[in-house]
Amino acid sequence: PRPRPVPQPLPQPVAKPTPEPSTLAPVVPPSPPAPPAPAEPVVAAAPPAPPAPPAQPRIELPSSSADYLNNPRPPYPPLSKRLGEQGKVVVRVFIDVDGTASRAEVRQSSGFERLDQTALQTVLRWRYVPGKRAGVPEAMWFNVPISFVLE
Repeated sequence: PRPRPVPQPLPQPVAKPTPEPSTLAPVVPPSPPAPPAPAEPVVAAAPPAPPAPPAQPRIELPSSSADYLNNPRPPYPPLSKRLGEQGKVVVRVFIDVDGTASRAEVRQSSGFERLDQTALQTVLRWRYVPGKRAGVPEAMWFNVPISFVLE
């Protein structure tokens, strides 16, 4: 019989030793020396406080309350009624200090020219309570919504 070779053991990996964390304190640079204290405190004269801005004057927007001024509702155009046209028109109107409308323009259309034109003509005939700034009437623009709804 032949002698069998003896198996050699496989080499095992050897763990490398891990260095232990350093226990040395961190290096802190020395702090700069404190500035010398002034012999006498320096006091600057404070400038006088600026006057408070004037309060904004109270602004009151124009009003077109139909109950208050007896403004009639706009007439519904007969053809628009027959065709079933409905919508909301927003008219931008310039109100003078005497409460009359001097200019008007369609800001948002109803989608129907007849309704828009009727709204324009109506708001130009209405009377308004003018807007006020600090209680004094002032001419200004005002948006008037007008709804045309079939009942």
